[in-house]
Amino acid sequence: MAPIPGSGLAKGLAVTLRTMTKKTVTAQYPDAQPDLPPRSRGVIGLFEENCTVCMLCARECPDWCIYIDSHKETVPAAAPGGRERSRNVLDRFAIDFSLCMYCGICIEVCPFDALFWSPEFEYAETDIHELTHERDKLREWMWTVPAPPALDPAAEEPKEIAAARKAAEKLAATQPEPQESGPQQPEPQEGNS
Repeated sequence: MAPIPGSGLAKGLAVTLRTMTKKTVTAQYPDAQPDLPPRSRGVIGLFEENCTVCMLCARECPDWCIYIDSHKETVPAAAPGGRERSRNVLDRFAIDFSLCMYCGICIEVCPFDALFWSPEFEYAETDIHELTHERDKLREWMWTVPAPPALDPAAEEPKEIAAARKAAEKLAATQPEPQESGPQQPEPQEGNS
């Protein structure tokens, strides 16, 4: 059976007429902010107090977009007769977001939880050189990081907490029960009068 001439045009116009009568779903973006999913990846926030300048994030970054500078400081001995220690002090922590591919490897490898995903996504610049953000800006984004979701009450207890609880129970079982302090009075005996 041969197709009727103009049937394709009629089908296309029918689709157009159906969609013209529906309400639009366009988000009016700068006027109305979008509802982002809880785990959306915007930018990387830096919690500077946790950073020990271990350089793991910069070494593991496949794009080499993290720049870290530091210097060593001597810390006086904590106790008399102790020895002085040296520690790294963070001078510069910058991320070039024009190179970053938002893979999250830096966040995963950070052993001290100094890097977090922030849902902030409005950081466009007119010049590509201004997409390298220093630690002050990364710290500002840290305060936009949402709290972690609550644990599922039906979930299995984390291994670390279970191991610590078992060790505490074992320690409590091996220690003798503390006796009450103070003079003990003899119990009266029956039958002697």
